[in-house]
Amino acid sequence: MKSELVFVPYPGISHLRSTVEMAKLLVDQETRLSITVLILPTLYGGEVGDPVLSAASSDHRIRYEVISGENQQSSEPRNLDSHVENQIPEVRRVTAKLVHDYSTSPNSPKIAGFVVDMFCTSVIDVANEFGLPSYLFYTSNAGVLGLGFHVQRLYDDGKYDVSETEFQDSESELIVPSLARPYPVKWLPYALVSKEWQQIFITQARRFRGMKGILVNTFADLEPHALKYLSSGGYDDAPPVYPVGPLLHLADESKKQSEIFEWLDEQPEKSIVFLCFGSMGGFSEEQAREIAVALERSGHRFLWSLRRASPGTKSPGEFVNLEEILPEGFFDRTKERGRVIGWAPQVAVLANSAIGGFVTHCGWNSTLESLWFGVPTAPWPLYAEQKFNAFLMVEELGLAVEIKKHWRGDLMAGAAAMETVKADEIERGIRCLMEQESDVRKRVKEMSDKCHEALMDGGSSRVALKKFIEDVMKNTFG
Repeated sequence: MKSELVFVPYPGISHLRSTVEMAKLLVDQETRLSITVLILPTLYGGEVGDPVLSAASSDHRIRYEVISGENQQSSEPRNLDSHVENQIPEVRRVTAKLVHDYSTSPNSPKIAGFVVDMFCTSVIDVANEFGLPSYLFYTSNAGVLGLGFHVQRLYDDGKYDVSETEFQDSESELIVPSLARPYPVKWLPYALVSKEWQQIFITQARRFRGMKGILVNTFADLEPHALKYLSSGGYDDAPPVYPVGPLLHLADESKKQSEIFEWLDEQPEKSIVFLCFGSMGGFSEEQAREIAVALERSGHRFLWSLRRASPGTKSPGEFVNLEEILPEGFFDRTKERGRVIGWAPQVAVLANSAIGGFVTHCGWNSTLESLWFGVPTAPWPLYAEQKFNAFLMVEELGLAVEIKKHWRGDLMAGAAAMETVKADEIERGIRCLMEQESDVRKRVKEMSDKCHEALMDGGSSRVALKKFIEDVMKNTFG
């Protein structure tokens, strides 16, 4: 019997790309399976346009249904949960058409269920209306998934009392079952303490528990402790977890900035520190100057993707005149060993043999990309779950070096909330990151090998993917 899954990714580029990679893996693994991906409008009312869609559209068993953003009434940022809820009527309409078309056409697949993004759980109401099972695609790691479950349980039991105004100065620790060591309250993601966001994420975790299964973008050797906890039934009534990562979009973007790659190819192996902070990562003029001073003092070659912070969580812009922003004479003094650019083709840069270290916002996709290419990282968390990711990589797994012990501020609270990191801290972190014989570098190399092995035939992630498909078929056809 042929079957089809309906994917509903959150319309952010990092979520969309990993979802498409997930879809491609599934149809490669199971020839009887097809996938329809519903593309929701962005939070600002526009439609998602990205080459990743056209690149994957060549597979006839993956198709895209774009839901128009024309009816979005405001260009101002809105609550992401309510934004997804606003798309429910259109999701319902598309689902009804799919069900009708397949029921009236011979040899059509049977819809086997919805696979929804971690930020699209309200869509399960549509799945329930049509009697379809729902699965979760969790685009981050197993550890933070466990943290979310744990905080939700504490909250529901009346045992979670963390103040938004005081948590950053707290010396308290949480015993989080998905971590092997205590987790400092001051490292909590802003969303779990903010009055604006907390209820969204608590509700989200409750909804997770009603899923038939959870696909997680991680792999067995990376997070054995968290996955053991999640798979042991130790988190009560939550569903089975399938670690199927790393799910990476590795398309070659190098042609977009060929002059940068000509320069990289001339540099010694593992000699360059790469600084890049994701699609939302921008800095104030003061912070940019501190980074410049640190890079110059460190003496290391560098490639720096520098962008200007924008209000709130809007995408960063470009500095108009870096000569006026950075220390006087900086470009003259570093012209032989460094380059400052705007947007960077991150995957292609990390793949280059000249890269020896990566200063990153520690988004989960970026973290997995660095492991894939065996590049050690120094986390600089900016928003979302990135403080947790930094703790996981530095403290829990020993796969990264620290720049600071504690990071104050979060872009979700506004750029003004971000604490300026001083040059001496940044310089110290860069020097530690670029040590060629460090234990961290050796551990990253070992984990990189395991990362590749997980995706090979018989590897842990392939086994988990196969189990997921078997469970989907069993839930669909009995």
